[in-house]
Amino acid sequence: MRSIVTGGAGFIGSHLVDHLVSAGDDVIVIDSLVSGDINSIRDHLDSKKVTLVSADLLSDSWQHHLAGAGRVYHLAADPDVRESAVSPDKQLNNTIIATHRVLEAMRKYGVPEIVFTSTSTVYGEATAIPTPESYTPMEPVSVYGAAKLACEALISAYAHSFSMKAWIFRFANIIGARSGHGVITDFIRKLRENPNELEILGDGKQTKSYLEITECIRAILYAASHSTNTVNTFNVGSEDWISVTEIADILTSEMGLNPKYRYTGGSRGWVGDVPKMQLDVTKLKESGYIPQISSRESVRVAVRAALESS
Repeated sequence: MRSIVTGGAGFIGSHLVDHLVSAGDDVIVIDSLVSGDINSIRDHLDSKKVTLVSADLLSDSWQHHLAGAGRVYHLAADPDVRESAVSPDKQLNNTIIATHRVLEAMRKYGVPEIVFTSTSTVYGEATAIPTPESYTPMEPVSVYGAAKLACEALISAYAHSFSMKAWIFRFANIIGARSGHGVITDFIRKLRENPNELEILGDGKQTKSYLEITECIRAILYAASHSTNTVNTFNVGSEDWISVTEIADILTSEMGLNPKYRYTGGSRGWVGDVPKMQLDVTKLKESGYIPQISSRESVRVAVRAALESS
């Protein structure tokens, strides 16, 4: 199958490209390379197994590449939750408008399927934990979460209106090799600057579910091949959670450090932060997928990968 991957040079996108190439797909990556790293897919480009279209989805230079494609994996977006409270216009343009343009190109060129990477932040501060896909009301507390929820609505409307099939995946915190942002990256940077003290945003009690990237990709590809509704929505995460302080403990242990923790205070690390999050993955398991790694194991694998690459 010819597969299009928007954001395919990014963290999650490049791992997805690895798996699609292994499966024998003809892969076209569309990426502006603003936040993506071409080196993440360099081997595939050199072997001619992947074609890179260096383009911004807000431009008009990429749409014709969708001709003949069987599926679009739409991963391109602005992933910075914290930044969305500072520059909300970036979320509007790079997430909502970009998604609309992808859907319009799919409609024009007759692409029948879309896989979309959404987020647990669409649920806001859920009162039901673990949180199922059926949870209401959906009240995001970050512009990032709101933008992703708007994209979900657009995708649903296009799927029902134009005979498409859609898979929407609401992610927990996805971590691992090639990740360029998040709590692990922040902690490593801070400890390299000052190994004697670690600033932890909030009170350190923020407790969330984490999933290592390889397991995340396995879940996506499994669900996309074992569900056939017009719109298929799945939570993707581990079946447990871990606090920010526990993540700091794992990281400092792996680095052989014993710094003093300094908390900035409050239950949130930043504006739009959700203090507690764990997704209910029962629906994914009922499709036949079995999670094989915990939050704690995911963190340790991701920490080791980050230390090896930095």
